[in-house]
Amino acid sequence: MLFIRGEHPFLISIMRIEENFSLENYNTFHLPVKTRWFMEYENEGELQKILRDEYFQELLSLHIGGGSNLLFLNDYNGIILHSAIKGIELVEETDSSVLLRIGAAEVWDDVVAHVVSKGWAGIENLSLIPGETGAAAVQNIGAYGVEIKDVIETVEAYNQLSFEKRVFTNKECEYAYRHSYFKDEHHDPYIITHVIVRLQKQPVFELSYGNLKGKLAGYEVLTPQIVRETVIDIRNEKLPDPNEIGNAGSFFMNPVVLQEQYEKLKQEYPSIPAYSATDNQVKLSAGWLIDQCGLKGKRFDTVGIYEKQALVIVNFGDATGHEIALLAEHVRNEVEKRFGVLLMPEVKYVG
Repeated sequence: MLFIRGEHPFLISIMRIEENFSLENYNTFHLPVKTRWFMEYENEGELQKILRDEYFQELLSLHIGGGSNLLFLNDYNGIILHSAIKGIELVEETDSSVLLRIGAAEVWDDVVAHVVSKGWAGIENLSLIPGETGAAAVQNIGAYGVEIKDVIETVEAYNQLSFEKRVFTNKECEYAYRHSYFKDEHHDPYIITHVIVRLQKQPVFELSYGNLKGKLAGYEVLTPQIVRETVIDIRNEKLPDPNEIGNAGSFFMNPVVLQEQYEKLKQEYPSIPAYSATDNQVKLSAGWLIDQCGLKGKRFDTVGIYEKQALVIVNFGDATGHEIALLAEHVRNEVEKRFGVLLMPEVKYVG
């Protein structure tokens, strides 16, 4: 293990560098893969030092958060980079809202818990989503009718090629369903250091999605805390805890199809769930499609489909990344064969 101290007299943190480092605790499938190098920085100055280093530039590199959206197919022959930038800073407060600057390494659900404890609203529907805040902004996480893009004002990030810092407006982040500027391979690669969000003091709750509205029907007065606790209860009912069963949450994105294709499917499957997307497009439920193929609860040796949620692929303990990928491909083939709809992984394959 090697630690490099910053040269600046006020830079008291240390940079962490390790060789042949196990990533088992940095991916929620808990695959026992290793990386040639693991580097962790605690501030923007340390990040710049890493990015400008010639050795870093010569090797493959991948920046990760908590690994809740990754599938490692094998060991990583390069550098895994991880942020340790934390902090939740109150930047601005008005009568109606607050503006928070959040470090990329803050565990997302810890952020939600903190915000809700203050009575601030806007992200309570995003409770219990695993991962870190920087990765949440990259992925544009969403649940129960809310996405993180709905509260993001700006994102602070560093260009990995020019080393320059840039502040992205919400519009410049190019947010869409499970997509952002930072996921587009046609753009320069950026590393997010801070996410700035605006939250409301007078809550306007989004309760239209799924069974959330029904669960909250008995409350005369709602608070962000009540909504958060209800969301947690719902998620715990149908999603496995990654600490107990290796998984990456929803493995597939909900497919978006043309209205014409949806109408044809509805004729054959009248109960097919659907949600309005953009003009002339409809979002289908990937979980429903998989369930209709009879795959929910199926086990294939070391891997399987979770018995309570067809969107979740689980590692029963000894699976490899390749075995998980093969099951995912089997699911995609079965859904396409039956419905003519192609599922796309939400999980990122590495290797």
